[in-house]
Amino acid sequence: MTVRTRIAEWVAPATAAAAEMDWEAVYRRELPRVYNFFRYRVGPGPVAEDLTSATFEKAWRARLAYRRDVGAFSTWLLTIARHVGVDHFRRPRRDLPIEEIDSPSRAPTPEQEALRVSDLERLQSLLGELPQRERELIAFKYGSGATNREIAKATGLSESNVGTILHRTVCGLRERWQAKETNR
Repeated sequence: MTVRTRIAEWVAPATAAAAEMDWEAVYRRELPRVYNFFRYRVGPGPVAEDLTSATFEKAWRARLAYRRDVGAFSTWLLTIARHVGVDHFRRPRRDLPIEEIDSPSRAPTPEQEALRVSDLERLQSLLGELPQRERELIAFKYGSGATNREIAKATGLSESNVGTILHRTVCGLRERWQAKETNR
């Protein structure tokens, strides 16, 4: 068997799977998961939207490389999202003056909005104190709604390790949240 024959055997099923896929339906189904993954990683707003669109663009360009026999499409897409996120954090950042930062405008009451923003800032602060791996697992689980099995495939960890790490991380976050509550 020649190298060319082996490559043809590998590429043919991938091309057929990509040709069969309804990309509009896939986009509608997976968009919230990918966007929420990035919301947990970088916060809501234009950065999360840009990273989501970059993920779908990369998936579209690499659609012929997707192999149905290797894993679920959602896992493949979340793995791409993970790599897009890593690339984002590696890029140099520019600092913005505080005047250029947008503030939320429509809230039911100023007090409710202040409490919501305060809680979000506390959560972002607590998440920021976590090691990179734990932040990423939290983003997969609660941002994109991925299952432990999907997270394990995307990160290379075992399912039991994912579950254990997530459990310990969430328990630690709760403890630190309550400790800050009592210190208020």
